[in-house]
Amino acid sequence: MPLPRLAVTAGEPAGIGAELLIRLAATPLAASLVAITDRQLLERAATRCGVAIELIDDDGSVQTERRPGSLRLRHTPLAVDEIPGQPDPRNARHVLDTLAEAADGCMAGRYDAVVTAPLQKSSINDAGIRFSGHTEFFAERAHAEVVMMLASPELRVALATTHLPLAAVSAAITQASLTRTLRIMHAELRAKFGIAEPRIAVLGINPHAGEGGHLGREEIDTLIPALDALRHEGMHLLGPLPADTAFVPAQRRHYDAVLAMYHDQALPVLKSEAFDRTVNLTLGLPFIRTSVDHGTALDLAGTGRADPASLIAAANMALELVARRDTRPPSPLRGEDRDEGTILPRTIK
Repeated sequence: MPLPRLAVTAGEPAGIGAELLIRLAATPLAASLVAITDRQLLERAATRCGVAIELIDDDGSVQTERRPGSLRLRHTPLAVDEIPGQPDPRNARHVLDTLAEAADGCMAGRYDAVVTAPLQKSSINDAGIRFSGHTEFFAERAHAEVVMMLASPELRVALATTHLPLAAVSAAITQASLTRTLRIMHAELRAKFGIAEPRIAVLGINPHAGEGGHLGREEIDTLIPALDALRHEGMHLLGPLPADTAFVPAQRRHYDAVLAMYHDQALPVLKSEAFDRTVNLTLGLPFIRTSVDHGTALDLAGTGRADPASLIAAANMALELVARRDTRPPSPLRGEDRDEGTILPRTIK
């Protein structure tokens, strides 16, 4: 049976991405791994990790098995050799070229999914190229509206806003943007995770979800009207909920995913519990994209000691999503854990 083809990008050449990719290739993962990066970068990373690696130029042919340590390659040359821990803006175009090949290859059917190692946004911007992250790059490349979600085995969290200063968050959240985000979440929880009737918990923006307007009116003026309109469409939405109690264990059984209003509202909870098992996904793309949930770890680059657990988790989740896409109709998740008789109350009236 043909193995799924996963395009894997190495991210920032001066970071830990290439070393993580080498560690991933050394596992018995049942996938055709296609590295999109520079050959010599991988060879140097393998030497630093003390891992024997077999690099095979990718010809697009079908693989039915893969030996641990073997890795197919789409050679994308660096502009200059990397210096571990010291990003060089001259390699910014290399990084973007690898992302373009991965995205275009998925949309053309050459790859079943893309898995990305971390990159250094500042280095790309230092090269004079406007760039805010993987998520935004893939959205623009695919002409798609997307949502960032991070998922561990225990918790899924999506973001209403991503990489914004906190002072800009409230103005960025509108009824229209919330409606768009929740529709994407709802559709992708059904399509990608096989949840027939997704239950989504929506966090408030303000402390105590606004305390009836005493701590801010965003919940009353923006969140509640948007949620009520979507409830009339049949969506199962809880909230707006106070963020400080929404993640307690007793509450989690009532929802399948959480929509947080801003980056640091919910991600610290997720990462503190499952940093090495959390995967970043981009919802709304016409292809599957997963990633690590951490950065380039420049202080570890070149040591061969970086932990590959998150990249391995991202590759495994990509395979699960590919399998579900190809073989499984939507069905309820953990049906025995659902409690349809208890609905978390809205705090705002």
